[in-house]
Amino acid sequence: MKKVYVETSIISYCSARPSSHILAAARQQISWDWWSTQRARFTLYTSALVEREVLQGDPDAAAARLEMLKGIPMLAITQRVRDFAKKLIVEKILPAKAGDDAVHIAIAACHGMDYLMTWNCRHIHNAQAQPAIRVACANAGLKSPEICTPEELMGSKT
Repeated sequence: MKKVYVETSIISYCSARPSSHILAAARQQISWDWWSTQRARFTLYTSALVEREVLQGDPDAAAARLEMLKGIPMLAITQRVRDFAKKLIVEKILPAKAGDDAVHIAIAACHGMDYLMTWNCRHIHNAQAQPAIRVACANAGLKSPEICTPEELMGSKT
């Protein structure tokens, strides 16, 4: 089975109260559809960073987000992960303020994930950053994960 690193935004959209904002509502529905119909086709992974991020905010909402992570193996944030995340920032592939986003990418790359699933289109799933992320991975001897949204990971078997 293909391996998917589940980034925080996926858990947040799946567990949030229904939004009246049209884009957020669509992402919630797509995320929940993927979670309920597609996730069994993949081996899911997460990290302590995702766990830390889902615990922020309202305690009841945080508990619901944390519940979704139960049973999903946690990938280690190793020195190699930290070094690669720093490289993404130093080489200006991601801005300095996106340090945690760089760590998500580094975790997925260093642990050989096939996919990094996210709704973070500002820093992670960004058409301008993705080619540079692939080059940085290749230069570091890493396989770049396919960065995608749940919508892009729906459908036919991979």
